Parts: sequence; C-alpha cells; structure tokens
Amino acid sequence: MPPVRALWFARGRLHLVDQRQLPGTYRVLALGRVAAVAEAIRNMTVRGAPAIGVAAAYGMALAAREPRGTPEGAAALLRATRPTAHDLFVGVETVRAAWARGDDPLAAADAYREAVVSECHAIGIAGAPLLREGARVLTHCNAGALATAGYGTALGVIRAAVESGKTIDVFADETRPFLQGARLTAWELQQDGIATTLITDNMAGHFLKSGRIGCVVVGADRIAANGDVANKVGTYSVAVLAKENGVPFFVAAPISTLDLTLASGDAIPIEQRPAAEVTHMGGRALAPEGIAVENPAFDVTPARYVSAIITEKGVARAPYEVSLKDLVNGN
Repeated sequence: MPPVRALWFARGRLHLVDQRQLPGTYRVLALGRVAAVAEAIRNMTVRGAPAIGVAAAYGMALAAREPRGTPEGAAALLRATRPTAHDLFVGVETVRAAWARGDDPLAAADAYREAVVSECHAIGIAGAPLLREGARVLTHCNAGALATAGYGTALGVIRAAVESGKTIDVFADETRPFLQGARLTAWELQQDGIATTLITDNMAGHFLKSGRIGCVVVGADRIAANGDVANKVGTYSVAVLAKENGVPFFVAAPISTLDLTLASGDAIPIEQRPAAEVTHMGGRALAPEGIAVENPAFDVTPARYVSAIITEKGVARAPYEVSLKDLVNGN
C-alpha cells in the first residue's frame, strides 16, 4: 500500500486519491483541468480543509495552462465549490496573486503544499504534550493525512505523541452521514499501526461518561476570531458531552483556518450537502422515497467548550480574541 496521502502533482496533472472509494478501493484520479478539480472538491473526492486548499491551489495552476484561463475566472470557479473551509480560499488566493503578478503558478502551488505539510508536523509537535501517556483519544471525522497534504492536524497530534514514545489509542466516531471516521480515520490509523476502536456517533456520550476517554482532538474547517469552531457536523455534540464530563476538548488546525474577519461562529457559512448522503448508502436507499432531509455538513462549537486550539505557531487558550490574534501576529 502506498503512503497515506490525499494528493500529489506529477506529469502535468493533479493526482487525487478518491476518498469516496476508501477503504474498499484505492483509486487515483489524474486531473488536468481546473473544472475537474472544482468538481472533485465539490463531490468530496478530496476533502478536509487543508487538502481542499492544496487541491484548489493546483487547480489554479492547471487553469494557468488553459488557453482561456484567467486568474479571476479560475478563482471564482473554485471558490464556489464549498463555502465553509477557509483553507480553500487561502489556497486559491495564494496562487491567484502569484499568477496575477507574473510568477509561476505551479511553483506557488508547490510552495503552498510544502507549507501545509510543514505546518501539520508543527501542529503535531505543539499538541503532543497535551496527550498524556496511555491516553485514549476520541476524534470525530477525519483530520489526518487524507484531509491534508500529509501527516494531518488532529491525527498529526496523535501521530506526534506516538512518535515521541507515548502509548496512545483512539476511539474514532463513525461520523454520519458520510462516514469519514469509519472509512478514513480508522483506515489511516490502521496503516500506521495505532490502536483504534470504531464507535458509532451516538456512543460518544456513553464513553465520555465512563471515564475511559482522556481527551478529544478534532480538526476544523474555519475558526472565528472569538474561538468558535466550525467542524464536521456532530462536533458540537461531542464538545458539549466532553464539557459535561470534564474531558478536555482540543482543536488542531493551521493558522490558515483562522478567519479573524468573523467576530463569531454565527457568521460562518454552513454548507448544505445533497439529501442522498443521508437517504442512501452505497447506492442503496435507507429512507422512504420523498422524505424531507436536512444535511448541513458542519456545525459550530462555541469557544466556551474548547479547551485549547493547537496551531503550528503554538497553543491558544481563552480568551481566544487575544490569544489567536497574538499567534497570527507572532507574539
């Protein structure tokens, strides 16, 4: 099995592991046009905020090679794919700006990818001391190598703790309705040989109350200036349950996930996904035809439930309006 990674650029194409097919099928798509990259982001062939940002950066680089490609046109196409993940907009803007000023768009995309990988390793190093020896860690969704360009954010913290010599095992929420925890996190951690137990989402409260979980570590798609965190839907419920049971709740994300232009999570746009993700699984109907469906992809966890936010520049704690701004400014 190749190393766990979501994407890479080679021979003039962006190669994406089709995350919709894992773990049963390891399939790689080679995309040569920006429209194909936009669709891959939209349909969740590639997902996870940092990975989306890197894919979008390479989408911009591919657009620069197209006869009618323009920086603004390509940027508009990619920005319209998924509204919540802030890294998408950072990746697009990084390459758009380079292209507009006459720099090499592919070199800008390569540099952006390298920076994301480096940031994930730094997040892991910053967060590893928060995980005690022998801890069982609960995580929700997938914030690992598949969600980034390598190593991961939440799983990066876990990987770094294990690499430092600690014995760590993981409870992975299945993460309904798209099952990123069951399909992706469990698979990733198996590849690394990290002890992992899969649980259904509605078991989290039981295990948090039992005292068997030492902490929760999740990723994020966007973080407001006050520390409110948008992450995969279901994260808010886990955070409330963790608070009720005295279990630390940590968020791991790069500085690029911060959106300090938003005063609170109330202003974070929440993507609505297709109803079929709820009503069907593997093409098989699970619900009656014609049933009304709500399928928000994310929810917002208020900052009061967040014990710390782990970034590549260090660990922020409340009051987040101060600590996050200090990290951004290098203080």
